[in-house]
Formats: sequence, C-alpha cells, structure tokens
Amino acid sequence: MNAYVKLHARVIIICPYQASETMDSDKEIVCGADIHRDFLIATMISRSGLKLQERFNMNQDGLLAFRSWIINHRCQRLAVESTGGFWYPIFTILEGHVEFILANAYQIRNIEHKKTDKLDSERIAIYCLNNLITPSRIYPKDYRDLRSITRARETLVNARSKIKNQIHQSLSTCCIKLSSVISDSFGKSGRYIIDRLLEGKTIDQIISGIPSKRIRKKEDELREAIKNGLDPVQVFLIKANLDVIDDISKKIKILEAEIAEKVKPFEDDLKIILSVPGVGFISAATIIAEMGDYRDFPSADKMAKYFGIVPSVYQSAGKLRTGKITKTGSKHMRRILVEVAKAISRTKKNSRLMRFFQRILARCGKKNIATVALARKVLCIIYHLLMNHENYPCVFG
Repeated sequence: MNAYVKLHARVIIICPYQASETMDSDKEIVCGADIHRDFLIATMISRSGLKLQERFNMNQDGLLAFRSWIINHRCQRLAVESTGGFWYPIFTILEGHVEFILANAYQIRNIEHKKTDKLDSERIAIYCLNNLITPSRIYPKDYRDLRSITRARETLVNARSKIKNQIHQSLSTCCIKLSSVISDSFGKSGRYIIDRLLEGKTIDQIISGIPSKRIRKKEDELREAIKNGLDPVQVFLIKANLDVIDDISKKIKILEAEIAEKVKPFEDDLKIILSVPGVGFISAATIIAEMGDYRDFPSADKMAKYFGIVPSVYQSAGKLRTGKITKTGSKHMRRILVEVAKAISRTKKNSRLMRFFQRILARCGKKNIATVALARKVLCIIYHLLMNHENYPCVFG
C-alpha cells in the first residue's frame, strides 16, 4: 500500500499500518467503502497489517452480508463518500453497529491519475484510519423525511414551471402576447383567457367574461395581445400541457399536505421562523428540513458558511480579496433564502430588513448582491431566534 496520502494538493507522509499513540486502540480496525448503485467495494484495514477486501451487492441480502462482515471482524469505523443517496441504506442497516463516517466526496477526492473501485475504497479506509476525514452531518430521520418531501415538491414545481414556459412559447408562436398584459398568465384570469382561446371564443366574449375587473379595464391592450388566433397544432400542444400542469398541481397539493404532517414535530421552530417577514409556510418547512438541528452550529456565521452563503476569500502576498459566494452546502437552502429575500425586497413596508437591503443596494449598486446579502441576514436572524426561542420582534416590521 502506498504510504503517501495526497490530500488537498499537499502530500501527507503516513505509514497507515504503524501504531499511533494518539489513536484509540479500540478503533484500530476501520473500513472504507466505495459505493455504487448496484454494488460496493469495501476495504478493511488495521494498523497491525490487516487488509481485507470484499464486494457486496446493494440489495437487502448484500447489505445484510456486509453488516455481518463488519461485525464479525470487529470493525469500529466505516467511512463512505456522500455520493447521492446511495449511502442511506448502508447507514440505516449499520446504525448502532459501527461508527459511521460520511465524507464529503470533494474533500477526499483522489488527485492521482490511477483510479479503480478497489483503490478508492482502500484510499477512503486509509483516510479513516489516520483521522483525515472531517465527517459530514447526518440528519436525524425526522429531518431526512421532511427534507425528502420538500425536495420532491421543489422538483414538481420546477417541472411545472418548464411546462408553463412551453405554453408561453406556443402562445408566442401565434403572436399572442398575454404575458405582456397579465403578470400571471396562469392565475384565475390568465387561465380563463387561455381556456377561452382554446375554445375558439371571440375577443368580445373573452373580455366580457374575465373575472378580474382590473384586467378587464385593460381592454385595448388585451385586444392587441390576443387578436391573433391559435393554429390547430398549438391548440393541441397547449391542451396537453395544461393537462400536465393540472396533474402536477394536484400532486403538489398532496405533497404540501404531507409536509404539514411531517413538520408537526418541529411546530415550535416553525412558529418562530414564520414570524420572520417574507417567510411562508413552505419556506419555513424547507428551512427546517435543510437546516436540521440548528444546535449543531456554534454561531450564525458558521451556519452561513456551511450553507455557502458567504463570500469566497482569496489571499496572496498579504492582500485579501473577496469574491462570489462559495455555494457549498445545500443549494435548496440557498434557493429558499433568496426567495425570502426577494419577497422582502418587493415589499413597500419600511421595515428594518428592507432598509438593510436598500443600504446594501445603494453601496454596491447591484440588486443580486444586495439580495444575497439579505438572504444571509435572514438566515442569521433565524438562527438567533431559534437559539433564544423567541419570535421576530414586531417593532422591527
């Protein structure tokens, strides 16, 4: 085995099988596993020279055999890479039997050109044996379940948005510029207009039946926007896409009902987060799911850094420069925080958060930067509120 372990572009000289005074003797036997969809390669090593390597299938029988192999050889630590969700069943079946170390795949990446499954599992085992892995957080089951559902909802919402864009494109193909008159083409009035266009109704019939008085007042603009009819092909495509949107919307409502059930154990935290301006129910539930146990973080700054909503720092020749945000951690958390920040920035209320946004915007002149800064501010506020078990003060607006 190679005694040189390369990590983060530096060479650490290690003899992986030589006893160490600082190493706990009860944890001398460790295992590294390279996980794939259908199988895993496991390498078990110790400082006394033990080296075992086995291949296990990623099914129930294979994982049970893997657990027996781990237990029978008295392995104390198992390290795996956080590749997708492939590690979930391994963690579930081995929980309570071995110390489970989830490693960030980027942090323990192999910088050598030689790469095989066996070498990868051996490399992970060496890192584990020499305490070179900083364990990633493993969320408790309640948080994992809630997070799975909020992310499933996000996937459906994104899919629905893509279908809506296809309908906009179909309308534009026929020179129907509905979005130039109505802010939400799929709201009550927008959907009414699209449905009547598909039925072949006249412009007068369409305008007279629009539910919103405010939109009916835009009669001249509406006539100009929808004066061209739809050709048969676009009618077929729009109808098909509308059916898909309706089906997705029903599924989203089902998921939202399930989110309401899964978030009940965190009801106190939910109420605190909902007290923050700009935060709705789904946003609060998503923040809880992505954050996990906020007590894992010693400070709000550490939490902001964990979720990659802090600027990157470059230092050379004594000069310190900051760049774009690091974007480490959950992209889902950053997305929801930015959505909350945008909601705050669109309000007309002269709140403390709105003044913060305007101050940053005046300083840098870039709305995106001010929005991200506000998103970080919101995250830090949520952290302090949760730690102190208090709601956002109404006096701040």
